[in-house]
Amino acid sequence: MAKKKKVAKKKTPKGLWTKADISLLKKLFPNNATSKIAAKLGRKTDAVKKKASRMKLRKSKKYLKSLGRS
Repeated sequence: MAKKKKVAKKKTPKGLWTKADISLLKKLFPNNATSKIAAKLGRKTDAVKKKASRMKLRKSKKYLKSLGRS
C-alpha cells in the first residue's frame, strides 16, 4: 500500500487575509492588473476582486485609460 505524502500547510488558514496581504493589496490594486496581484498574493483572481470590492478599492483613472477604458 502506498504511503500518503504530507502536504505543506499554509501560514494562514484558508481565506484569511494577513495585514501584510491587505497592505500589499491597497498598494498594488489601483495601478496593476488584478490577475498579477492575485498571483503575487497566491490567491485566486476572484478572491482578490471580492476583497478589493469590500474594501472599496478602485482602479485609478490612469490605469483604466491605459486599458482603453475611462
